[in-house]
Amino acid sequence: MPKKRQEISEEYKWKLSDMYPDEKSWYDDYSKVEKLLGEIEKYKGRLGNSAEELLLAIKLSEEVERLAEKLYVYARMKRDEDNTLSSSQVLCDRAEMLGVKVNSQLAFMVPEMMNIADETLDRFLEEPELTLYRHYFDELRRRKKHILSENEEKILAMSADIGFAASNIFSMLNNADIKFPIIKDEKGQEIELTKGNFGRFMESHDREVRKAAFKGLYSSYEKLKNTLAATLNASVKRDIFYARVRGYSSALEASLDQDNVKVEVYENLIAAVHRHIDALHKYIALRKKILGLDEIHMYDLYVPLVKEYKKEYEYNKAKELVLEGLSILGGDYINQLKKGMESSWIDVYENEGKTGGAYSWGCYDSHPYVLLNYDNRLDDVFTLAHEMGHALHSYYSNTSQPYVYSQYPILLAEVASTVNESLLLDYMLKNTNDEKEKLYLINHYLEEFRGTVYRQTMFAEFEKIVHEKVEKGEPVTVDEFCRIYRDLNRFYYGDEVVLDDEIALEWARIPHFYTAFYVYKYATGFSAATAIKQHITQEGEEAVKRYMEFLQAGGSDYPLNILKRAGVDLTTSAPVEEALKYFASLVDKMESILK
Repeated sequence: MPKKRQEISEEYKWKLSDMYPDEKSWYDDYSKVEKLLGEIEKYKGRLGNSAEELLLAIKLSEEVERLAEKLYVYARMKRDEDNTLSSSQVLCDRAEMLGVKVNSQLAFMVPEMMNIADETLDRFLEEPELTLYRHYFDELRRRKKHILSENEEKILAMSADIGFAASNIFSMLNNADIKFPIIKDEKGQEIELTKGNFGRFMESHDREVRKAAFKGLYSSYEKLKNTLAATLNASVKRDIFYARVRGYSSALEASLDQDNVKVEVYENLIAAVHRHIDALHKYIALRKKILGLDEIHMYDLYVPLVKEYKKEYEYNKAKELVLEGLSILGGDYINQLKKGMESSWIDVYENEGKTGGAYSWGCYDSHPYVLLNYDNRLDDVFTLAHEMGHALHSYYSNTSQPYVYSQYPILLAEVASTVNESLLLDYMLKNTNDEKEKLYLINHYLEEFRGTVYRQTMFAEFEKIVHEKVEKGEPVTVDEFCRIYRDLNRFYYGDEVVLDDEIALEWARIPHFYTAFYVYKYATGFSAATAIKQHITQEGEEAVKRYMEFLQAGGSDYPLNILKRAGVDLTTSAPVEEALKYFASLVDKMESILK
């Protein structure tokens, strides 16, 4: 059973007091936002009067948005510490409602700015302080046809609270209400199954433990499957509603347009993975052979193939490995990384009610934060490197860019995290003479690749199929969700795998499906990161310099342009193709070593 939060040492908890020392400070900022919203009303109808008034309105709106963002991030992370606490739920609800109010009150700005004649706006942008916003206005002009009237934008902003509903309901079900059964571990001891320890059980060399964990987890989701199907269906319909209202041909097009990415990039990813699916099938067959199984089940896909090699990594050792493995990135990067590890950026261990998984977050006016559920596995070491990659990307973006460009595009979000993982793997492989450890690490990388490129692409294809069905007016019931998901698993994993009935329900536990068309970025990001890592290891300092410029770029340009400057062109399928070929080569290498 997970510990209660108060039972965990303070050194392993993040320090949210760095953002707000107490709730009074939080409510003070809350009141300040409400006051500032009243002030912004005076600029309504006057944005085109002069460059000065436009600049003042923009600066005031940024102040409001920065405060509202800080309030929400704090409240949500406070809730993530323990989802069962009603006090944290109240803060989060208040922050969400304030966010809706802010968006509603500021809804007049974009339509009004778009009504400024191009010649007038160009003249305004010649003013020194407004020149900074040129890319911002270029982006607004690019998406002008999808921006609605002031009243329509206000209505959409007011509807955002409803739009949060499906995701919030899923989060409560998935993090607070769902209960998992008691199972027996390798020693026959009874242990409560949790999302936090599920990964460890799935890596157990005791097949009965893996099977019990697998069936136990999905038996809990089975009991909620109709509710979870309803929440996901509602989320899909929300995506389609907002896309249609803004004049997009599909929810997929609407989502990708945020990054100025064409639908073809998404479709090319799926097509490339389909072309190289044989490599995954070969890996699954190799896994079956190495494990000595007559038949391979879905619960056999995560156990390490090097049975004799089992190693635990205490958290402090993990920190050392990550610092050493990333030293190639230079002194400044390592100093900031060490500072983050020693300055309460990270919430390390699982506790009752804590949100599962891992993430990096924060806001422009705080240092980055990282949530982990660390469990001493090799995967957890790489998760630390991964999430600190996000954190350092945010740190460099926030400290190098003004607020308007501080958020790096979501398409770039997984690049830095994966570069860290790849560099750590290289380091660990080079610093061991133990053949079993080398095989274990290669196996880890193959699993990381399978999970990030193949599996996330399968998720992306699932999202595409489901959204297209609903867009055509076809009903998507719980049985249809399960059928689609089962068919995709059959294609991706091949005939070698016995498709246990439970896997058809996996869609019901994936939080990313409530942020539609996000997961494809894991696969493209992994491919881009593979290329950047190769540049760094082959070219050294010059490539590191380009990479640091990438980290500092934030959202100052379109993501594909930022990547091109880092030496990666995602408008072609080349990076994905090369990554998939690298996976195939490692499968061949593992096969040759084990002969």
